[in-house]
Amino acid sequence: MAIDNQATKVITGKVRLSYTHVFEPQSIDGGDEKYSTAILIPKSDKETLRKIKAAVDAAKELGKSKWGGKIPANCKTPLRDGDEERPDDEAYAGHYFLNATSKNKPGIAKPIGKDPSTGKTKFQEITDTTEVYSGCYAKVSLNFYPFDAKGNRGVAAGLNNIVKVQDGDFLGGRSSLNDDFAEEDFDTDDFEDDDDFLN
Repeated sequence: MAIDNQATKVITGKVRLSYTHVFEPQSIDGGDEKYSTAILIPKSDKETLRKIKAAVDAAKELGKSKWGGKIPANCKTPLRDGDEERPDDEAYAGHYFLNATSKNKPGIAKPIGKDPSTGKTKFQEITDTTEVYSGCYAKVSLNFYPFDAKGNRGVAAGLNNIVKVQDGDFLGGRSSLNDDFAEEDFDTDDFEDDDDFLN
C-alpha cells in the first residue's frame, strides 16, 4: 500500500486549544523556535481519535525507512491520555491530548458562511492575536510524520491550519475583558460628544 500525505493528514472535530503559540513562534527548552499548540480532544469524539490512530499508523509505516526497516518497540506516539498524565488539570479531564508544532506559521481563520455558488464554506483570516487563545475551540488540520532524533524514534504531529469555531474560558487563569468589566457601570453619555476633540 502506497502511503501519501492524505493518509497522514487529519482534520479534527471540535477540539480545545491549550498552550497556544500560533501567532509568534516560541523556543521550547532552548530548541528551534516553532509555532505550537496543545490540542485537547474529547474522549467522546471517536471519529477524530480513529482518524488520528490511522494517520499515526500510516506515519509509522513511512518511518520504517528511517528506522532500519521496522517499527521500534519503544516508538513514541503523540496522543496522550489527559486523565492519566494531567490528573490535576480539569481542562484535560475526559480528553486525549497531543502537541502539534510547525516551523511555518499556520493558517488561522474563522468560517463566515457558505458561498452560494459553490456551497463551500468561506473563511476570513484571523489577524487579531487575542482572538485565538488557550481555551478557545477550533477544528485543526494536522499532519503526522515519523522522526528519528537523538535516539528518540516516533511519530510527531505537525500543525497545518486552525479554524476557530467557538470561544471558551481562558486556560491559565486569564479572564476576558468582557468578564472583567461586565458588571461595571460606565457613563456612556460621556462617549457621545467626544468626537469634537478629534476635529
